[in-house]
Amino acid sequence: MKTRLIVFIIMVALTLSCSKPIPRKPISISSGSFLKESVERNKKLVAKEEALIKSIIKQDSLNDYIASENGYWYYYKTKSNVVSKLPTFGDKVTFDYELRSLNNEVIYSKEELGQQEYYVDKQNIIEGLRSGIKLMKANEEIIFLFPSNQVYGYHGDNKKITTNTPVKAIVSVHSIEQEKTE
Repeated sequence: MKTRLIVFIIMVALTLSCSKPIPRKPISISSGSFLKESVERNKKLVAKEEALIKSIIKQDSLNDYIASENGYWYYYKTKSNVVSKLPTFGDKVTFDYELRSLNNEVIYSKEELGQQEYYVDKQNIIEGLRSGIKLMKANEEIIFLFPSNQVYGYHGDNKKITTNTPVKAIVSVHSIEQEKTE
């Protein structure tokens, strides 16, 4: 009788231990509302910055602004009439630039930033400059009005540019060297 009881207990234990674990259901279910709210906040921020930039453009009757397909506005301060290629992937562009607030206060001067050498799409620079430089020829100067999502965005640059700050960039391209292909 004791052996039957022991065998029975062992059989029950083996049967129960061989069953697959049943997965637990999550305690909380994510509705995705945080993501939706974030998208709405960003849409409102972009609309606010675009309205500010458009009001600046409206007040500036001396310059003809061009709306880029990338979400910023610009005008030529100095335009080259020389027929030449625009910079493409791998080309070396030598330029300098200055960053200002939309109120025209200098954030970073050309002297602070110094002359830059940029290999198109091979180096990491702010998004607005990445696409803006591709619009320029040598010896041109363009004034760009960038919304914050085209420059330093939510984080700022952790120095002088704070969170969600749109900027004015004054960019001068000095030379463009075509990538050498061998």
